[in-house]
Amino acid sequence: MTETVKNKLLEIIDYFYFIFKRFIPIKTYRYAICGGSNVTFDLILYFVFFHFVFQKQNFDIIVTTLSPHIASLFVVYPITFCTGFLLNRHIVFQDSTLPLWTQFFRYLFVGITALIISYISMKILVDWLNFYPTPSRFITIIITVLYGYIMQTKYSFKIED
Repeated sequence: MTETVKNKLLEIIDYFYFIFKRFIPIKTYRYAICGGSNVTFDLILYFVFFHFVFQKQNFDIIVTTLSPHIASLFVVYPITFCTGFLLNRHIVFQDSTLPLWTQFFRYLFVGITALIISYISMKILVDWLNFYPTPSRFITIIITVLYGYIMQTKYSFKIED
């Protein structure tokens, strides 16, 4: 991410911070804005893949067959993983002194565990409880966002003493 893009994004994101300044620190605000944007992007992509790419049909990958809600989850995840990492690294946790690869692999570890949580949640909500896939995805996102915020702050982008 170039400095110009980063500075423009920070300018746009921080423009409304004055409203929340008394309630939350800037880092939490930026995490909420970046995370909320990435979640919105995830939900839109998920909806498009579920309804239009996989057309609510099972997807055969030779060794197994994926249900459309799980196939959509696995296709969308790498895309929003990348956008989430870039936003967290360059906007939210820019004061982290950890090397890029350390941040990336820690973020990857947190991301993979969040994907496992998402997978299990989707299986329970859609396959066992018969909830609709898109609202189920939203519920799993709430769970993984809470997990992710704690882990990204305390582990992936931790500021070393």
